[in-house]
Amino acid sequence: MFTLKVKELQKYSKKLDYTYSFGSFPTLELLKNRQEQVKAVIIHPSITEEIYKNVKQYCTDYKIFLLENERIFARICNKENIFLIGVVRKYEEKLGSDANHVVIVSPSDMGNLGTIVRTCVGFGIQNLALIEPAADVFNPKTIRASMGSLFSIKFQSFPSFEQYTQQFGKKRKLYSFMLNGKRKLGSFSHTKTVPYSLIFGNESSGLGDSYLEIGQSIFIKHTNNIDSLNLSLAVGIAIYEFTKLVF
Repeated sequence: MFTLKVKELQKYSKKLDYTYSFGSFPTLELLKNRQEQVKAVIIHPSITEEIYKNVKQYCTDYKIFLLENERIFARICNKENIFLIGVVRKYEEKLGSDANHVVIVSPSDMGNLGTIVRTCVGFGIQNLALIEPAADVFNPKTIRASMGSLFSIKFQSFPSFEQYTQQFGKKRKLYSFMLNGKRKLGSFSHTKTVPYSLIFGNESSGLGDSYLEIGQSIFIKHTNNIDSLNLSLAVGIAIYEFTKLVF
């Protein structure tokens, strides 16, 4: 059970059962999409009147504790120009079995992870699987990089890729994105009636060769002037290709 006194708030660490949304936009996204997970909202005296009115309305409607306390910002937030903080109970939702998934195997960079989350939401993919070990999806850096989009998706962590496929590998197409993939992105079409999983490795090593035998392996063609694409950029290109006929 989540219990917390505001005066006991600590700087974020992974061991805590709560996290923070730092900034107006991420916190408003939190209030719009995950009201049941919000334990408190803290405002700075410098907050604009318009944002204050919006926040106060959400807090009134959903009976969320609202507090103005300038000192808390200096204690738990290292950045300047942040005037709104949401205190969020950590949670996890099971992925939809009939939905399309993005699967990231051992991502290590919280900025990349947040950008991937935002890209997923932008193109209508609402389910994200994280294969451990993975960057902390609840770290405020991840939440801020996602611009609060984290609160619009379902995400679930798995101890291994095998456990993910045991639960979701049947009745869906698996596409592994690799530098040495067998098919070029865009050279084939996907059956829209079958859900798919787009699978990516981490920033430094990508996916191991064993993934060549998992579903259809794919490479994204680029010039030889670079050795590889940034992970979040590769995910964005892949998602665009798979969803471009939807929009």
